[in-house]
Amino acid sequence: MSKEILSTNGEKLGEITLEKSVFGVEPNLHVMHLALRRQLNNARQGNACTKTRAEVAGGGRKPWKQKGTGRARAGSLRSPLFAGGGVIFGPKPRSYAFNMPQKARQLALRSALSAREAQLVVVKDFSTITEPKTKLMVSALKSLNVSGKVLIIANPKADENKNLELSSRNIPSVKLLLPTNLNVKDLLEADFVVMTESAVNEITERLQ
Repeated sequence: MSKEILSTNGEKLGEITLEKSVFGVEPNLHVMHLALRRQLNNARQGNACTKTRAEVAGGGRKPWKQKGTGRARAGSLRSPLFAGGGVIFGPKPRSYAFNMPQKARQLALRSALSAREAQLVVVKDFSTITEPKTKLMVSALKSLNVSGKVLIIANPKADENKNLELSSRNIPSVKLLLPTNLNVKDLLEADFVVMTESAVNEITERLQ
């Protein structure tokens, strides 16, 4: 499998061979679903909290005497039966996170990359963006013929990409990720995936 390597001006600079074991596997929908659920669950705060009758302030005095009033016996106004009382079996802070084996997580990433192979655009680097200006980034995306939600996978700390982060952060439809932060959710949500040549090599080395 090979892909053209483009400059951000849309010129063809060469070709790169995509490893079939990373970019050409049969997508495993079940494992991708698990990885997506894990990512969404791990992002949940899980800090919803209600007070039980033991935690609600007040209610120390017995509201009325035990016998003789004709009313049901009551020991505290903070019982869940009264307004302002505690909550029965309400939510408490908890973690929704669950784990997946490393090999399953890697399979999910390989499946997502393979499912997105047709929408993958490989660029040499972003050195043509010489200033941190949004209009240069918009022009580059137009030259690469990508639109909609665009996921850019590159290292903005590298010298050749030094203006990438500042140029892309004001475009709502563009998301920038480090190759090490590659995840199933962003890959599946994107309409196009733009990767630098070095990012392709780094991801291939990690997922082979």
